[in-house]
Amino acid sequence: MAEQAQDAAPVAFRGRRQPALFLPLFVFAYFGVALAGISAPTVSIPLRLSELDPAHKTQMLSLTIALGGVLVVLITAPLGRLSDVSTARAGIRRPYILGGALVGASGMLVLALAPHVSVIIAGWGLAQAGFAATSMALNALLADQIPTRIRARVAATFGLSTGIAPVVGSALVGALPGNPLYWFGIPAAISLVACIGLVLVLDDIVRTEPVPVDWRSLLRSYWINPLRHKDFAWAWACRLLVTMSLVSVITYLLYFLTDRLGIASEDAPSRQGTVLGVFFAFSVVTTLLFGWISDRTGKRRTIVWSSALLTAFGLLISLLAHDLTLFTVGIALAGMGQGAFVSVDVAMMTELLPDSTDAGTGLAVIALSYQLPALLVPALATVLLAIGDAGPNYTALFIAAVTASALGALAVLPIKSVP
Repeated sequence: MAEQAQDAAPVAFRGRRQPALFLPLFVFAYFGVALAGISAPTVSIPLRLSELDPAHKTQMLSLTIALGGVLVVLITAPLGRLSDVSTARAGIRRPYILGGALVGASGMLVLALAPHVSVIIAGWGLAQAGFAATSMALNALLADQIPTRIRARVAATFGLSTGIAPVVGSALVGALPGNPLYWFGIPAAISLVACIGLVLVLDDIVRTEPVPVDWRSLLRSYWINPLRHKDFAWAWACRLLVTMSLVSVITYLLYFLTDRLGIASEDAPSRQGTVLGVFFAFSVVTTLLFGWISDRTGKRRTIVWSSALLTAFGLLISLLAHDLTLFTVGIALAGMGQGAFVSVDVAMMTELLPDSTDAGTGLAVIALSYQLPALLVPALATVLLAIGDAGPNYTALFIAAVTASALGALAVLPIKSVP
């Protein structure tokens, strides 16, 4: 089924009632994409690189993640614009959800069968392209179909999905046979099934009047003027910085556990799963609590800056740790901060979008704030980890992560249009 749209008016929430299964399948699809898109670079790809090129594993991981990040940054915003103006009979979001999931699953298959590092890089690029399309459409649905009165709570469930994805991914890879086909194939299959389920129940918007699209309009899809929309620009900067802080830690967590804390390589995936499980468990409480508080009180900005500071403090504790116990305590505090942050930040940013911005385009610009870290962090981490001559410098990496989260908290303070 599909709602008819006769013109190219901005795609905002129209109060359309979705089938009862829409919301759980929406969340499940978000989880499935997160599971495939996060478990690969944090668990499966590091394990494959340790096998294929152990001497240069950190450099190759940085290169793989960075090139994948470049591709995501290049295609997400144009895909958002094309989705907004699509006249496909299936709707403006469904083709991107399903098509992206199919391409992403194909990339995961390439990763599973890769005989050397160059194929790992190519496979991850293909997977990233597919998951970028699906993520763009899923994020746009938040503005298309979810009313503002419950948006923070729905965003909170997205935060939980993203938080549990690396936990499940680590546990899954640790429990599965030592075969890359399982490491990459099972998450890809879950993602694909989840997206198919959502596409089958989604009552999507269908446009009947074509809208001209040229390369200039596609280039404009990367841009929301920060001088005209200062509050949005500050919120975007906050999300970029806080995401960079977490990506810095999570991307290199497996290597940190083996190289810094001395955990055996065969035990590292399960220990990583434990650490991320603690992160998730503590984030659940603050995600649900502050999502509810934010919707009830209308408070967004206060929760965002305070949660970013708590994240920075937790990462500082982890930096000072020399054993797994204290490290996990710091990660737990960071999890509490991130739980509150993700439950409110997305809702705040959707409310700060300019009124004239279509949902796909606007949410694609928002998406850049958490996709750019996949490009920026590996480049910066390569420099930071190379400081000194005693092996990878994880201290410098963690100091940068703490600093980024603290700066993210400060970036929220100039925002005036939301409390």
